[in-house]
Amino acid sequence: MSDDAPLILTAQLDNASFAHFQTMRQRHFPAARNHIPAHLTLFHHLPGDRIGWIAQELDRMAADTAPVAGRVAGLRFLGKGVAYDLDCPGIERLRAALSAIFADHLTPQDRQRIRPHVTIQNKAAPADARRLFDDLSAGFQPFPFTATGFLLWRYRGGPWDAAGEFPFAG
Repeated sequence: MSDDAPLILTAQLDNASFAHFQTMRQRHFPAARNHIPAHLTLFHHLPGDRIGWIAQELDRMAADTAPVAGRVAGLRFLGKGVAYDLDCPGIERLRAALSAIFADHLTPQDRQRIRPHVTIQNKAAPADARRLFDDLSAGFQPFPFTATGFLLWRYRGGPWDAAGEFPFAG
């Protein structure tokens, strides 16, 4: 296990929203492939050998940031899965600010504009995914959530290893 394993940055969600997403993920994600908790990914691949600098920047930003309110706006069909679409301009602004800081270290995927979401099913049979999307869409009502901080993870090919927690304190 190398210290330069890539880093993944996610937004920490309020307890009630996380519990809902986690329950849905456990219920609908193929069990053999469900190794990580429900999450809102901000960056998929930051350089693990720069963890000290990255943590310092996250600490600084989190200290100046109040919890960020958002809305679960709908569902997104992924072809082989389903995600909740999130409407959260505050998270988009935070991610844009971090993108500027981390610009020289971003992969092509992480240079793209974020489309905030939480995946609750992936790598399922397309018919199963369509059925879940239709079932959940039929009764969907938007609901609020709050991003309460940043979570940093090391990716070593399987379950993620926690590498840092940065609560919003502003």
